[in-house]
Amino acid sequence: MVHFVNSIVSHAIRKRASDIHFEPGGAKFRVRCRIDGFLLEVGTYVQPNYPAVAARIKVMADMDIAEKRLPQDGRIHIAEFDGRRIDIRVATLPTIFGEKVVMRILDKKAIMTNIHQLGFSAECLAGFRRLYSQAYGMVLVTGPTGSGKTTTLYSVLTEINSVTKNIITIEDPVEYRIDGTNQIQVNTKSGMTFANGLRSILRQDPDVIMVGEIRDKDTADIAVRAALTGHLVLTTLHTNDAAGAITRLIDMGIEPYLVASSVLGVLAQRLVRLVCPECRTVYQPAQTERELLQLADTEVRYRATGCNFCGQTGYYNRTAIYEVLPLTAELRETVKNRVSSEAIRRAAIRQGMTTMQQDGMAKVGGGQTTLEEVMRVVHCFE
Repeated sequence: MVHFVNSIVSHAIRKRASDIHFEPGGAKFRVRCRIDGFLLEVGTYVQPNYPAVAARIKVMADMDIAEKRLPQDGRIHIAEFDGRRIDIRVATLPTIFGEKVVMRILDKKAIMTNIHQLGFSAECLAGFRRLYSQAYGMVLVTGPTGSGKTTTLYSVLTEINSVTKNIITIEDPVEYRIDGTNQIQVNTKSGMTFANGLRSILRQDPDVIMVGEIRDKDTADIAVRAALTGHLVLTTLHTNDAAGAITRLIDMGIEPYLVASSVLGVLAQRLVRLVCPECRTVYQPAQTERELLQLADTEVRYRATGCNFCGQTGYYNRTAIYEVLPLTAELRETVKNRVSSEAIRRAAIRQGMTTMQQDGMAKVGGGQTTLEEVMRVVHCFE
């Protein structure tokens, strides 16, 4: 079992997996890895061996191996793997066939903390930089789970980090360490919630505060107050687009005039897979695709096919598509009137905001990804 678990983890790390799923079944259990956002099966194995596999992982993560009725969380520290320091976050969940185990692989070398590597266009990066270069106010990064929000915030902190700034973060959990910053782990059992931690941070003379996620009104209230009293606050929300983050804060109970006064702007993002450079093939786009991408008749595009390098998926690695919504004076007045997110979105587009759809189309036009990928992550086209 020791050799089996080690071989699965080694395979996952070499394949750039972000998660490993051990899933018990009836006669067999299966192992799957999430690579570039998609779960791919590694193999299926006989079920009688599964309790020993789960127990081995729980021992590695310093969990209670006797407790099988309740979910548990743990962490594994791998000193070195191919010259890299790997941390693994482990979570168990009781099911009718046994404990499902998920291992989240945290590779510090794999995370991109250089903001130029994240996929920003020159226009979007310039707009985003104008937001987080301010001395105070709130910058929101929004998108679904697994869309790269934390990576974006880490890249911002890395860029603005200096000996002249006191940067404090509160996260759940702290996934990567950033030298020169003070990082706090949420611990609800001991009372260290986002709201309580944020109150304590404000007494630590911070210049920049990063809040892993705004989940409730208390946290939102304190974050807004911090932004209004001379601190730069970086945080995340789960909404479909940039405009939706504004109305989400209002729905949480924050007064519109406070949102308009505190929020500098919003960055919305999604991750799309890149076409595999080893097996991509040239094709002539259909007329409808040419019109959508505004291509000339002579222009060609690349499509995914599949090879051993990309695991037969046709895609290798990912990049992000973005939209940046700065709160201009006109938009602040719009927000104060309690309008819908769609009204805010239309007003931002009139002022020249590049939408995620447009940014995605530009990446399709540049041969980085495919139309199918953009349509998969951005549901509504204008």
